[in-house]
Amino acid sequence: MFGYGLFDPTFIILLPAIIFAAYAQSKINSTFNTYLRVRNSNGYTGYQVARIILDKHGLQDLPIELINGNLTDHYDPRKRILRLSNAVYNGNSLASVGVAAHECGHAVQHQEAYIPLTVRNTIAPIASIGSQLSWILVLAGLFFGFTGLIDIGILFFSAAVLFQLITLPVEYNASSRAIAMLTDYNLVPADEVGPAKKVLSAAALTYLAATIVAVMQLLRLLILRGRRD
Repeated sequence: MFGYGLFDPTFIILLPAIIFAAYAQSKINSTFNTYLRVRNSNGYTGYQVARIILDKHGLQDLPIELINGNLTDHYDPRKRILRLSNAVYNGNSLASVGVAAHECGHAVQHQEAYIPLTVRNTIAPIASIGSQLSWILVLAGLFFGFTGLIDIGILFFSAAVLFQLITLPVEYNASSRAIAMLTDYNLVPADEVGPAKKVLSAAALTYLAATIVAVMQLLRLLILRGRRD
């Protein structure tokens, strides 16, 4: 996505966003790894926390699967499956229970038909296609001088930006739900809520960074388009 920018001065627009994204990724990695080594006092694993939360919300039929990778945890709304990485699924750290509760927050959002999540799920296929095709169309339009291709590419990329913008309230709301559920269901003592919140706040920072990068990319595309006129 950035290859063309190496030869174009508009790439400078992206630099602050890229630096912030790198910081956000470093922040989540360091924060997660720090609290991955701190055991929660109740000794619950991420799986146990997730199962308790889901069951309390009447989601006893929603399965929890183990998935490979690090920080690959997610809720799949299409298949209605909660997937947790090994460090979260089997871990009994503050990081593990925080991430597990966050993913449960998405499952509860789905159950309650939380509007931002519904909108995000609806535009997800378009956004996925848009992020893959947009730059191909834009670069082809710039190379061949077809402004129509550039416009289509920008339109596709706009869908990807919209997806990122909608993702922000979805993720922040899931984290708020997670903290509330950990507290309300006494899954962690009051003095351990803070560390769990730090992990989720660091994770939220990565979504904010991704959104800023996407918005700056769109601005850059609009500037490139303006140069064709």
